Amino acid sequence: MPSIYLSPSTQESNLYVTGGSEEYYMNLLADEMEPYLISNGISFRRNTPDMTAASSIRESNQGNYDLHLALHSNGAPEGQYGQYRGTDVYYYPTSAQGQQAAQIIARNLQQIYPIPSRVRAVPTTALGEVRQTRAPAVLLELAYHDNVDDANWITSNLPAIARNLVQSLTEYFGIPFVEAQPVREGVVATQNGNLNIREYPSTDAPVIERAYRGAPITVLGTYNGDWYVVRYAGTNGYAASRYIQV
Repeated sequence: MPSIYLSPSTQESNLYVTGGSEEYYMNLLADEMEPYLISNGISFRRNTPDMTAASSIRESNQGNYDLHLALHSNGAPEGQYGQYRGTDVYYYPTSAQGQQAAQIIARNLQQIYPIPSRVRAVPTTALGEVRQTRAPAVLLELAYHDNVDDANWITSNLPAIARNLVQSLTEYFGIPFVEAQPVREGVVATQNGNLNIREYPSTDAPVIERAYRGAPITVLGTYNGDWYVVRYAGTNGYAASRYIQV
């Protein structure tokens, strides 16, 4: 199952024209994403507001992540405040995986951003969080916080934006999207033998772990009623729901 480094902005001095800061709202967005990430079995590590872009990059590079996702909102150049709208999704130009993730994120954000034609995936060599990370990386500049309409769109739609972003991540990783659900505890209830935990919700998918009968198991989400997204012995995967008593 995939693992990401989630890096909401630490730029507390970038102020929204409607009040609050880029750091504040991007951390709220990350908060909204967490239940979706958990229910979909996507492991994550997240930076903290007292960190910087440089320390976030260092921490990301210390792990083995499948994607580095930086969350930001944009600001117009001095003297042009309030004059721009749109969303840019940045990736490093030689990273095929970064480009793929950026294009998926941009395409899906077009479905909820008020001006779809102004959402685009953009190559760049100027941003450290796409240039210096070991993992394929995407840096999202989610609308302009110095534009009243864009700022209001961000602050009023954080749950929908979070859901949209995690949908894009599941598409990128090739796993089904699961709605956010409360985490539950269960017990393996096979009649005999072990419970297979699989890479994908299919009996044809590779087995990545086995849980013994009677073992405690954590249920993260439900897919199509027949499968649970589970965590067992530090491994996330899919297991047939009929063999787990919640």
